[in-house]
Amino acid sequence: MKKWIALPCVLLLAGVLAAQTSSPVPAGTALMVRLDTTLATFSNRVGDPFQAKITQAVVVNGNTLIPVGARVEGRVTKVSEPRRISGKPTIGILPEAVILPTGERYYLDATLIDTNIHGSDVSAEGQFRGSGHDRRDTIETGGGTAGGMLIGGLIGGGPGILIGGAVGAGSTTVHWLAKHRSATLPAGTELTLELNRPLTVGTAPASGGSK
Repeated sequence: MKKWIALPCVLLLAGVLAAQTSSPVPAGTALMVRLDTTLATFSNRVGDPFQAKITQAVVVNGNTLIPVGARVEGRVTKVSEPRRISGKPTIGILPEAVILPTGERYYLDATLIDTNIHGSDVSAEGQFRGSGHDRRDTIETGGGTAGGMLIGGLIGGGPGILIGGAVGAGSTTVHWLAKHRSATLPAGTELTLELNRPLTVGTAPASGGSK
Protein backbone atom coordinates (compact mmCIF):
# COMPACT_ATOMS: atom_id res chain seq x y z
CA MET A 1 0.00 0.00 0.00
CA LYS A 2 2.82 2.38 0.88
CA LYS A 3 4.41 1.80 -2.53
CA TRP A 4 1.19 2.88 -4.29
CA ILE A 5 1.07 6.03 -2.17
CA ALA A 6 4.71 6.89 -2.89
CA LEU A 7 4.41 6.48 -6.69
CA PRO A 8 2.11 9.51 -7.29
CA CYS A 9 4.43 11.62 -5.13
CA VAL A 10 7.43 10.63 -7.24
CA LEU A 11 5.57 11.44 -10.46
CA LEU A 12 4.46 14.80 -9.07
CA LEU A 13 8.02 15.67 -8.05
CA ALA A 14 9.30 14.71 -11.50
CA GLY A 15 6.70 16.98 -13.10
CA VAL A 16 7.69 19.88 -10.86
CA LEU A 17 11.38 19.43 -11.67
CA ALA A 18 10.62 19.27 -15.41
CA ALA A 19 8.63 22.50 -15.20
CA GLN A 20 11.52 24.16 -13.38
CA THR A 21 14.14 23.06 -15.92
CA SER A 22 12.29 23.88 -19.14
CA SER A 23 10.37 26.99 -20.11
CA PRO A 24 9.12 27.96 -23.58
CA VAL A 25 9.84 31.38 -25.05
CA PRO A 26 6.53 32.13 -26.84
CA ALA A 27 6.23 32.50 -30.61
CA GLY A 28 6.20 36.16 -31.58
CA THR A 29 8.82 37.09 -28.98
CA ALA A 30 11.28 39.71 -30.26
CA LEU A 31 14.98 38.91 -29.95
CA MET A 32 17.20 42.00 -29.97
CA VAL A 33 20.65 41.19 -31.30
CA ARG A 34 23.79 43.00 -32.49
CA LEU A 35 25.69 41.68 -35.49
CA ASP A 36 29.28 40.56 -34.94
CA THR A 37 29.74 39.87 -38.66
CA THR A 38 29.57 42.36 -41.51
CA LEU A 39 27.26 41.12 -44.28
CA ALA A 40 27.14 42.69 -47.75
CA THR A 41 25.81 41.75 -51.16
CA PHE A 42 29.15 42.58 -52.79
CA SER A 43 31.21 40.29 -50.57
CA ASN A 44 28.98 37.50 -49.25
CA ARG A 45 27.59 34.39 -50.88
CA VAL A 46 24.65 32.14 -50.06
CA GLY A 47 25.65 29.82 -47.24
CA ASP A 48 28.09 32.19 -45.55
CA PRO A 49 27.80 32.08 -41.73
CA PHE A 50 27.13 35.02 -39.45
CA GLN A 51 27.12 35.60 -35.71
CA ALA A 52 25.31 38.04 -33.44
CA LYS A 53 24.79 38.54 -29.71
CA ILE A 54 21.65 39.06 -27.66
CA THR A 55 21.53 42.64 -26.35
CA GLN A 56 18.32 42.41 -24.29
CA ALA A 57 17.62 39.50 -21.98
CA VAL A 58 14.54 37.41 -22.74
CA VAL A 59 12.54 37.06 -19.52
CA VAL A 60 9.46 34.83 -19.13
CA ASN A 61 7.47 34.73 -15.87
CA GLY A 62 10.32 36.43 -14.05
CA ASN A 63 12.92 33.92 -15.27
CA THR A 64 15.76 34.98 -17.57
CA LEU A 65 15.75 32.30 -20.27
CA ILE A 66 18.12 33.95 -22.77
CA PRO A 67 20.64 36.28 -21.13
CA VAL A 68 22.47 39.23 -22.63
CA GLY A 69 25.55 37.95 -24.45
CA ALA A 70 23.98 34.71 -25.67
CA ARG A 71 25.21 34.04 -29.19
CA VAL A 72 23.01 33.71 -32.29
CA GLU A 73 24.35 31.87 -35.32
CA GLY A 74 22.92 31.62 -38.82
CA ARG A 75 23.69 31.82 -42.51
CA VAL A 76 23.10 33.93 -45.58
CA THR A 77 20.21 32.63 -47.71
CA LYS A 78 20.01 35.22 -50.49
CA VAL A 79 22.28 37.76 -52.17
CA SER A 80 20.89 40.00 -54.91
CA GLU A 81 22.59 43.04 -56.43
CA PRO A 82 20.43 44.06 -59.42
CA ARG A 83 21.95 46.10 -62.26
CA ARG A 84 18.84 48.11 -62.98
CA ILE A 85 17.51 51.38 -61.71
CA SER A 86 14.25 50.00 -60.30
CA GLY A 87 15.81 47.13 -58.36
CA LYS A 88 16.95 47.04 -54.75
CA PRO A 89 19.95 45.07 -53.49
CA THR A 90 18.82 42.37 -51.09
CA ILE A 91 20.45 40.11 -48.56
CA GLY A 92 18.55 37.35 -46.78
CA ILE A 93 19.66 35.79 -43.48
CA LEU A 94 18.44 32.76 -41.55
CA PRO A 95 19.01 32.61 -37.78
CA GLU A 96 19.55 28.94 -36.94
CA ALA A 97 20.69 28.57 -33.34
CA VAL A 98 21.07 30.38 -30.03
CA ILE A 99 24.00 29.42 -27.81
CA LEU A 100 23.80 30.26 -24.12
CA PRO A 101 26.88 31.35 -22.13
CA THR A 102 26.87 27.86 -20.59
CA GLY A 103 27.48 26.39 -24.05
CA GLU A 104 23.98 24.91 -24.42
CA ARG A 105 22.81 25.22 -28.02
CA TYR A 106 19.17 25.39 -29.12
CA TYR A 107 17.62 25.37 -32.57
CA LEU A 108 16.15 28.73 -33.50
CA ASP A 109 13.26 29.40 -35.88
CA ALA A 110 13.15 33.18 -36.26
CA THR A 111 12.78 35.84 -38.94
CA LEU A 112 14.44 39.22 -39.33
CA ILE A 113 11.79 41.96 -39.03
CA ASP A 114 13.74 45.19 -38.53
CA THR A 115 17.16 46.90 -38.38
CA ASN A 116 18.43 50.25 -37.15
CA ILE A 117 19.77 51.24 -40.60
CA HIS A 118 18.10 54.40 -41.90
CA GLY A 119 16.74 54.34 -45.46
CA SER A 120 16.49 50.56 -45.68
CA ASP A 121 13.65 48.12 -45.09
CA VAL A 122 12.95 44.46 -44.44
CA SER A 123 10.59 42.46 -46.64
CA ALA A 124 7.79 40.22 -45.39
CA GLU A 125 10.12 37.28 -46.04
CA GLY A 126 12.70 38.73 -43.65
CA GLN A 127 15.10 39.91 -46.34
CA PHE A 128 17.07 43.12 -45.81
CA ARG A 129 16.82 45.55 -48.72
CA GLY A 130 19.27 48.38 -49.20
CA SER A 131 18.55 51.70 -50.90
CA GLY A 132 17.85 51.56 -54.63
CA HIS A 133 17.43 54.38 -57.15
CA ASP A 134 18.04 57.59 -55.17
CA ARG A 135 17.76 61.34 -55.89
CA ARG A 136 21.38 61.61 -56.97
CA ASP A 137 20.85 58.92 -59.60
CA THR A 138 17.82 60.85 -60.90
CA ILE A 139 19.92 64.01 -61.21
CA GLU A 140 22.68 62.10 -62.99
CA THR A 141 20.23 60.60 -65.48
CA GLY A 142 18.51 63.93 -66.07
CA GLY A 143 21.81 65.74 -66.43
CA GLY A 144 23.04 63.23 -68.99
CA THR A 145 19.88 63.64 -71.06
CA ALA A 146 20.07 67.44 -70.97
CA GLY A 147 23.72 67.43 -71.91
CA GLY A 148 23.10 65.12 -74.84
CA MET A 149 20.22 67.28 -76.09
CA LEU A 150 22.40 70.41 -75.95
CA ILE A 151 25.21 68.82 -77.92
CA GLY A 152 22.79 67.29 -80.42
CA GLY A 153 21.04 70.64 -80.93
CA LEU A 154 24.28 72.46 -81.61
CA ILE A 155 25.28 69.89 -84.19
CA GLY A 156 22.09 69.10 -86.04
CA GLY A 157 19.26 71.41 -85.00
CA GLY A 158 15.86 69.91 -84.11
CA PRO A 159 16.50 66.27 -85.03
CA GLY A 160 19.87 66.53 -83.39
CA ILE A 161 18.22 67.45 -80.11
CA LEU A 162 16.23 64.20 -80.06
CA ILE A 163 19.19 62.08 -81.07
CA GLY A 164 21.47 63.82 -78.62
CA GLY A 165 18.97 63.31 -75.82
CA ALA A 166 18.75 59.59 -76.51
CA VAL A 167 22.52 59.25 -76.60
CA GLY A 168 22.93 61.26 -73.40
CA ALA A 169 20.35 59.23 -71.53
CA GLY A 170 21.83 55.99 -72.79
CA SER A 171 25.35 56.82 -71.71
CA THR A 172 24.17 57.90 -68.26
CA THR A 173 22.14 54.72 -67.82
CA VAL A 174 25.21 52.67 -68.69
CA HIS A 175 27.13 54.68 -66.10
CA TRP A 176 24.41 53.98 -63.49
CA LEU A 177 24.31 50.29 -64.29
CA ALA A 178 28.05 50.11 -63.84
CA LYS A 179 27.61 51.36 -60.27
CA HIS A 180 26.83 48.47 -57.94
CA ARG A 181 23.98 49.23 -55.54
CA SER A 182 24.90 47.15 -52.50
CA ALA A 183 23.02 46.17 -49.36
CA THR A 184 25.30 46.16 -46.33
CA LEU A 185 24.71 45.11 -42.73
CA PRO A 186 27.85 46.28 -40.91
CA ALA A 187 29.07 44.60 -37.75
CA GLY A 188 27.37 46.39 -34.85
CA THR A 189 24.03 46.70 -36.65
CA GLU A 190 21.05 46.21 -34.37
CA LEU A 191 18.65 43.55 -35.63
CA THR A 192 15.20 42.58 -34.41
CA LEU A 193 14.33 38.90 -34.85
CA GLU A 194 10.90 37.41 -34.22
CA LEU A 195 10.35 33.82 -33.13
CA ASN A 196 8.18 31.86 -35.56
CA ARG A 197 7.53 29.11 -33.02
CA PRO A 198 8.08 28.63 -29.29
CA LEU A 199 11.66 28.08 -28.18
CA THR A 200 12.02 25.72 -25.24
CA VAL A 201 15.09 26.51 -23.17
CA GLY A 202 16.29 24.22 -20.38
CA THR A 203 15.58 20.77 -21.88
CA ALA A 204 18.14 18.68 -23.72
CA PRO A 205 20.08 21.05 -26.00
CA ALA A 206 20.44 20.55 -29.73
CA SER A 207 23.44 18.50 -30.83
CA GLY A 208 26.59 20.15 -32.08
CA GLY A 209 26.87 22.67 -29.23
CA SER A 210 29.97 24.82 -29.08
CA LYS A 211 31.65 26.59 -26.23
